[in-house]
Amino acid sequence: MTNRQAPPSELFATPLAKYRLDDGKLVEALERAAWALEDADEAGGQWCDNEGYDGYTSYASLDDLPTRDPAFAALKTWLDACAAKFAEALYWDMDGRKLALDALWVNILGEGGSHSGHIHPNSVISGTLYIVMPQGAGALKFEDPRLPMMMAAPPVKADAPEPAKRFVYRTPDAGTALFWESWLRHEVSPHRSETPRISISFNYSLEAG
Repeated sequence: MTNRQAPPSELFATPLAKYRLDDGKLVEALERAAWALEDADEAGGQWCDNEGYDGYTSYASLDDLPTRDPAFAALKTWLDACAAKFAEALYWDMDGRKLALDALWVNILGEGGSHSGHIHPNSVISGTLYIVMPQGAGALKFEDPRLPMMMAAPPVKADAPEPAKRFVYRTPDAGTALFWESWLRHEVSPHRSETPRISISFNYSLEAG
């Protein structure tokens, strides 16, 4: 008996958007601004020491980057436009609400540094703009959100197409931003370069229009 059924459909996509910041001068200005923060942010440096963070992040110490440097203000304008495009691609019915950038922070990751798996609670869109990505830079690893429910499912084949994989890795070029929904679990793999990996991460929430 011949099986003439069509291939299975794919349901419930997990979108990952990529946008390119085609402004080399702004990317350079953001790198300078990141190092300036690392040099001046004593509270952030202390937090990194206490938490064993291999490098520097402004995540726990500064929440006003767009007011601190014109480069961050310009970045916010660009990110706002990208976030709006991503929301459209997700077919969201905003019902009078709007996206608000409620967190923006710098990450400077040293050799051997990594970031364990996590999500971004209380946000709807998250992402990262990559500023410096040397050879050996730690890749961004995404986890299939259904993984805890797979129970006895066998592993997928090594040559499985990307949508069927349990984990997907991305190592973007400098000037590239990735956007995803904040519930998507992700982590940063160990950084394998003496040159620091520099990125700027962000969260968007919904607020009344």
